[in-house]
Amino acid sequence: MPGLLRGVARTAVVAGTATAVSNRVSRRQAGRWAAQDEQAFAQQQQQYAAPPAPAAAPAAAPAAAPAMVDDMSSKIDKLKELGALREQGILTDAEFEQQKSRVLGT
Repeated sequence: MPGLLRGVARTAVVAGTATAVSNRVSRRQAGRWAAQDEQAFAQQQQQYAAPPAPAAAPAAAPAAAPAMVDDMSSKIDKLKELGALREQGILTDAEFEQQKSRVLGT
């Protein structure tokens, strides 16, 4: 009987030790993976949060381009309105030409 009890006790100790080691390895790996995930997340946040680097283009050209686009689009919109008024018969051809010249500056 003592031999049987010793064998059971040895098996219990080995199984308990194996379980403890396995759990410790699992926790350590989970901690490492969590740290890697946090680090990757922080890097992504920095990339998206950082404003894009300004281009080394002259400052006058980009500022003039939006102003020119806005000016041109407003002229186009005004001409479309005048064309619609002419089609509806509200403006005569002569009035349309006069307003078009005024909008275009010619």
